Amino acid sequence: MRQMIFFLLFMFMLPVIVVSSEAIHWGFQKGMDEKQAEAGKNLDDILAKYDSFYKGSPDEKVLYLTFDNGYENGHTKTILDTLKKEKVPAAFFITGHYVESAPDLIKRMVKEGHIVGNHSWHHYDLTSVPNSTLIEELKLVEKEVARMTKQKKTKYVRPPRGIFSENVLKTAQKEGYTHVMWSVAYVDWYADQPKGKKYAYDEIMKQIHPGAVILLHSVSKDNAEALPDVIRDLKKQGYKFRSLDELAGAR
Repeated sequence: MRQMIFFLLFMFMLPVIVVSSEAIHWGFQKGMDEKQAEAGKNLDDILAKYDSFYKGSPDEKVLYLTFDNGYENGHTKTILDTLKKEKVPAAFFITGHYVESAPDLIKRMVKEGHIVGNHSWHHYDLTSVPNSTLIEELKLVEKEVARMTKQKKTKYVRPPRGIFSENVLKTAQKEGYTHVMWSVAYVDWYADQPKGKKYAYDEIMKQIHPGAVILLHSVSKDNAEALPDVIRDLKKQGYKFRSLDELAGAR
C-alpha cells in the first residue's frame, strides 16, 4: 500500500508537457538585397521542432515556387503553361472547393510533375477547430487528390491565412504532414484589384533571396502575366528552381 502511495505521488509530480493552442499569425521581416527573410528565433524554433520550414539554405541560389489555390479564377492554365515552357517545378496548395471545381487542373499539375499541397478542405482557421476536425480537413483533401491522380500523399500543408499553433503543427506532424510557410509574398489575393504586371514583378523581385520559398496566389492575373519574366530574369541572375521535396529532404 505504501509503495502504491509513493508511486501515485511520483506520477503526480512528473511535469506535464502542454502544447500551446494559442494562434500564431505567420509573419516575418522581408529580405531585401538578397538577404534572407527572418521570422525570429522563437518562430524558427517552433517550426524546426515539428519539421516545418519557410526557407532553404542561405548558401545556395535555389528558389522554391509555391501557389495557393483557394479557388480558380482562370489563370492557373497560364501559370502551368509558363512552368512547362520554363521547366520549373512548383507546389500548388489547394482547398476542397478547388478539388471540386478544378479537377482537370489538379490532374494536370500532377501529370506535369508538380506537387499538390494541402490548404485544408474548408479553409478554416485550423487553430479554432478540434484536432479531429483538423485531421479530417487534411485527410479529405488527400483522399480526393489520391483518387483523381497518382499522387497518393498530400503531405505538405499550408495553413489557411497563415494561422497555426504548436498544437496544429504537432497534430499534423503525427499524421505525417509537414507545414510549409513562406519567405517571399505580397498582397496579391484581391483578384478584383489588379495593379499590373510590373507591380507584381517588382514586388516579387525585390524580396528574392537564396533559399526563398515564394508564395503567389493563382487568382492574380498580375502574377500570371509577370511569372515568365520573373523566372527568366531570376535564371539570368544564377538562381535555380527546385521542388519542395528537395528542400524537405535536405533538412
